[in-house]
Amino acid sequence: MDLMLWPLLISTGLLICTGLLPSHWCRRFQSQLRDFVTGVAGIQALLAVLVTLNRMSITWFGSVTPAGPDVLEMAGFEILLLDGTACLMFALVSFIGWVICRYSIRFLDGEPGLGNYYRWTGLVIGAVSLMALAGNLFLFIAAWALSSLGLHHLLLFYRDRPAARRAAWSKFTVSRIGDVCLLIAAGLIYQQYQTLNFTALFRLLEGVETAQATGLIWAVWLLVLGAVVKTAQFPFHTWLPQTLETPTPVSALMHAGIVNAGGYLLIRTSPVVQLVPSAMISLVLIGMLTVCVAAITMLTQNSIKKRLAYSTIAQMGFMILQCGLGAFSAAMLHLLAHSFYKAHAFLSSGSVLEQKLALGRGAEPAQVVSVSPVRLLLTGAGVVLGYLGLTTLFGISPVTKPGGILLGLIVCLALTGWLKLAWQSGERLLLIRTACLCGLLCLLYCIAFISVDRLMGPAQTVYLAGAHLYLVGGSAVLIVIGFSCLALLNDRLTQSRRPAWMNSLYVHALNGFYIEPWLRQRLGHLVKQ
Repeated sequence: MDLMLWPLLISTGLLICTGLLPSHWCRRFQSQLRDFVTGVAGIQALLAVLVTLNRMSITWFGSVTPAGPDVLEMAGFEILLLDGTACLMFALVSFIGWVICRYSIRFLDGEPGLGNYYRWTGLVIGAVSLMALAGNLFLFIAAWALSSLGLHHLLLFYRDRPAARRAAWSKFTVSRIGDVCLLIAAGLIYQQYQTLNFTALFRLLEGVETAQATGLIWAVWLLVLGAVVKTAQFPFHTWLPQTLETPTPVSALMHAGIVNAGGYLLIRTSPVVQLVPSAMISLVLIGMLTVCVAAITMLTQNSIKKRLAYSTIAQMGFMILQCGLGAFSAAMLHLLAHSFYKAHAFLSSGSVLEQKLALGRGAEPAQVVSVSPVRLLLTGAGVVLGYLGLTTLFGISPVTKPGGILLGLIVCLALTGWLKLAWQSGERLLLIRTACLCGLLCLLYCIAFISVDRLMGPAQTVYLAGAHLYLVGGSAVLIVIGFSCLALLNDRLTQSRRPAWMNSLYVHALNGFYIEPWLRQRLGHLVKQ
């Protein structure tokens, strides 16, 4: 029993207990509750940074082997498990949660429901923090469900708005489907191994290449389904764009381990999930489909928050795709980077128009210079060579890393598209600056990836053999084709002059390909209006 884990348990417990406070008490002492939740969240953020830095120092300078996990156990039940993965997620949740509390002080100043807002915000931050540190699968699922309950009340902050009620109950219905899947999966795993403690379960699975027991295979599929349902994957993504009626800080808070918790579940249970290769291939296909649908829809949206919401869905699809490829360290890095970026994007969404006007004031309309295919091909080749040079310099082998080649191609495709925009501007100085910035981004990515990879420990080996190798090859072809088509559509779909078929695509994408009304027509009786 590690004493350093007790302060973490106490801080999460205090935040969770705010959800037990009566509503009339929260309304009466709203300023005191606001200061309490903000203060505890700040202390927890400081503790999270300290434990993360401590584990980083041990990993980098203590020894060549990863530091072992710290476990808080009672009567054979692992309450907390603090390893590199948990440290990263706990630090993310705690820091963003504290920033949200601070931001909300002025943003919601004068709102009559401020006390209840901080009550449920404290519950959400505490529950997601407990989920990040949970050492037992059942406790993980319970904390996830508790955070969903708190989010439900935050989505109902403006109860008098029909759109807010519809979004809250849509999210509630989808989350309960995911909870059922996860609970059944936990029951099957316990029936097979007589434990749900992560350390004991992973120890039992050491050296196992593929699952043979039927119960374990079903459990993995249910874990995958639960993660997909609760992470806004196609077609269960429609609730997220509906949440525009909630306060902006709540939209930012959802990126602190709520909408992306499915990815964390897959990363945390990767030794179990990777035992069923067909389930991992399904993650690749679902993630790719989600990326394509959400990215195309995002390009057509006029509302800033709705555009950000579809962007989040696409990013979650890419994270699920990374998990399906077995690139769990890359998925964790993507989870961290996207959460910080998107939380900031939501919090600053109210000043986007002012910033755009300030940047465009006095600027002359830009003339687009055409880029020849040869020049574009040479630019792409230069990006690939630069990327390979940097990864080789840092000892990162795209060949040996799971999904390394595919993910590297996607990165190079994105950077090439960025450089193409600089070419089209016709400004040589801008092109040079963009090229330098691309190199700097690759450098920072390599440093961040190595740090996350070492902190999480050796990557899990994904065993694929026989027919599954053909599935991987087919998935790789689909990924390359899909992202190439997205790059071309990004060029053409946002232009004023488009072919007739693209005009039709634009209209369909603007309406989200009518998935939401289709689901509402068939499942509307499950959603309370």
